[in-house]
Amino acid sequence: MFVRPLSVVGSAQTAVSVWRPWHQPRCSWLIGQSYQQHPQRHTTSKKHSTFSWNEWRRPGVLPNAAHRGGFHLSAGRMDRPDKEPPLKRRKSTEDKGTGEQVKLQHSCRRSAPRESREASPPWLRNVIGVPLTPGKFPPSPESKAELKRQWEDISVLYDCEPQTDGSLREKTFDFSVMSYNILSQELLLSNAYLYKHCNPHILEWRHRFTNIIKELEQHSADIMCLQEVQEDHYQRQIKPRLESLGYHCEYKRRTGRKPDGCAVVFKRDRFSLLSCHTIEYFRRGIPLLDRDNVGLILLLQPVEPSGSACSVCVANTHLLYNPRRGDIKLAQLAMLLAEINRVAERADGSTCPVLLCGDFNSVPWSPLYSFIKESQLEYVGMPIGKVSGQEESSRGQRILTAPIWPPSLGISQKCQYEHQPKEAQVKEQEASLNGVDKARIEHGLKLTSAYSHRLKGSRRPEITTCHSRSAITVDYIFYSASPDGSVQTDCSVPAARGLQLLARLALVGEAELKEVNGLPNEINSSDHLPLIAQFRLHS
Repeated sequence: MFVRPLSVVGSAQTAVSVWRPWHQPRCSWLIGQSYQQHPQRHTTSKKHSTFSWNEWRRPGVLPNAAHRGGFHLSAGRMDRPDKEPPLKRRKSTEDKGTGEQVKLQHSCRRSAPRESREASPPWLRNVIGVPLTPGKFPPSPESKAELKRQWEDISVLYDCEPQTDGSLREKTFDFSVMSYNILSQELLLSNAYLYKHCNPHILEWRHRFTNIIKELEQHSADIMCLQEVQEDHYQRQIKPRLESLGYHCEYKRRTGRKPDGCAVVFKRDRFSLLSCHTIEYFRRGIPLLDRDNVGLILLLQPVEPSGSACSVCVANTHLLYNPRRGDIKLAQLAMLLAEINRVAERADGSTCPVLLCGDFNSVPWSPLYSFIKESQLEYVGMPIGKVSGQEESSRGQRILTAPIWPPSLGISQKCQYEHQPKEAQVKEQEASLNGVDKARIEHGLKLTSAYSHRLKGSRRPEITTCHSRSAITVDYIFYSASPDGSVQTDCSVPAARGLQLLARLALVGEAELKEVNGLPNEINSSDHLPLIAQFRLHS
């Protein structure tokens, strides 16, 4: 400790007044039992056993959290439609001894962005009435209650039970699929303001890794599509562990300086790998596509004695987050769909069954979501911030113009690779500008969601991700619908040659998340929930 003479600080009384806030917090919600020990120092009778996020950030509520050096997040306000949120800072990935705790403490000192984003759910609690050791951050009231998620049997809707014997084994193949954003530790540390409601110890990677692996082992899905998989953790811990459990692992890191990426793993005794394809959404020379998001596509063949089962195309992605850049999200999605069309195409021109999983950073029934399900989107006059549905206000935002992506990308407005002369591409662009196609994009895959996005019975919204800022659905498992074009009812119409949804692990709503203090918590170590569904493949 550095000693400074009193003459530098001022009088002894001044020195004590400066030193006292660090030695003994004055807010009653930080005092706890010491409140009774020194009643004369507290004149307020207001109880502060719990605080909401907005109360936490009110000036003067946390006098001990003044800036004391280190890194701080910028305000995060995007005052122009084309302006980006603050870049996520990179930190060292080393985790030695108590280094993780030091990172968490420094990250928690960062200031939260201004109220330009959505307000936090009021039920998220940030502090408890216990004494606070100087230099420590107040822990949250952790609840060890576990989320109760039940399996929903969809097969009963069309009188078809999952396989229990070998009677249908020669014609069908049952398997399970998971989509799970496991939350990169680097992104957690760089955005610590989102996790103020969490006790710091549950945010340490050692704790989180144990819970995540336990969750993956518990569900034991045949195919797992993971997002925000940090590369060093993947290479040193996640991949070796999953391989020991009988999985084959494929991984694609984000381009640029981002430390995480997407992984697709599958059980070796259930599938064999026919081909693996990575896709980078960054394209040099195309300003619209200057982001580091990626996708990963695998063509899998079921391991079956009869050998009659057809192959399955599995795609995994994590689209751009920025709520105000729906044009980039649509362009990234178009690139992914074009590659899926190429990989899934059979020799006879048909398309094999497709599973499209990932974090799409778009809410249900948004234009981007509707584009995936309805196979087309007319976007004329649509503000770019409305595409993903993450923001309600479109004030001051640019309008989507045709075409969204340039012809130089080599992808048509039908989301397919085009092999045509440059002159033909120019004519297509002119037709788009003249309104011939009515500013519409299409794709040829018939996809539907494995989830209904409403809780069974109550019709409350399902939640797939929750932190101090929001609780919404952005994660999905889409799959090939009936090839005959018949109308789907509750995602369960059997396909003559394709995928049939048998069951899904039910999601929860805000009320259920409230009971466990949101995400992450003591048991669930990501700010996302895993989506799991069981399918039947018809040959």
